Amino acid sequence: MSELIQWHNDTVGGKVVEALQRNNFSARYFNNRQDAISYVLDMISENASIGVGGSKTIADLKLAESLEERGHEIFNHNQAGLTPDEKVEKRYKQLTCDVFLTGANAITLEGEIINRDAFGNRVAAMMFGPKKVIIVAGINKIVQDAGEAERRIRKRAAPLNNKRYELPNPCVQTGECRDCNSPKRICNITTVLSRRPPLTDINVVLLGETLGF
Repeated sequence: MSELIQWHNDTVGGKVVEALQRNNFSARYFNNRQDAISYVLDMISENASIGVGGSKTIADLKLAESLEERGHEIFNHNQAGLTPDEKVEKRYKQLTCDVFLTGANAITLEGEIINRDAFGNRVAAMMFGPKKVIIVAGINKIVQDAGEAERRIRKRAAPLNNKRYELPNPCVQTGECRDCNSPKRICNITTVLSRRPPLTDINVVLLGETLGF
C-alpha cells in the first residue's frame, strides 16, 4: 500500500472513529491487520460464548477459528455441515451469547452503522441480547451518508452476498439490486444504529484495508 493511500485511510478512519465515539460507541482504528485481530481477541474474556454473524470480514480475518482454538463455544450458522434446522438453532443462540462478533454493511462519516439483513438474527444481536458486540469493518465500508450506504448495499454488498450463497435472485444475473420479490430474497431488514443502545456494549474496530463486501 502506498504511503498516500495509507495516509488517506488513516485520516478518514480517524475521523469516523471520532464520530462513532460521539455517538457513544467504543471505536478504534488500526492500519495493521494483526494489531486489529489481537485487539479483538483481547476484548473477549475467557470462557465467553461467541456468536458469529454472517460476515465475510470476520471470515477473512479467521477470528472464529482463532476463538475456537482458545476453547470458546462458537455459534456460527455458516460452519460447514450444518442441517437447516441446526443453522436456525445457531442463529437463535447468537441472541443470547456473551459476545457477538460481526461486520457492517456501511458506516457513515457521521458515525452511523447501517446494515441490511435477511433473517434479522445479525441486526437483532447487534442491538439487544449479547452484552458485548464487536463490529469489525474495513475502510471500504466507510460512506458519506445514509444515501451512499443504500447505494453501496444495492450495488455491491447485496449482489456479492447473493452470489456468495449462490442464491437464485436477479442481482446474481445483473450485478446490482433489482428490489426483487424472490422467495429467496435476503434484503429484508434495514437498520440504522445512530447511537449506542444503552444496554449493549458496542465496539467498532476499523481496519485500514479492504475487507468483506
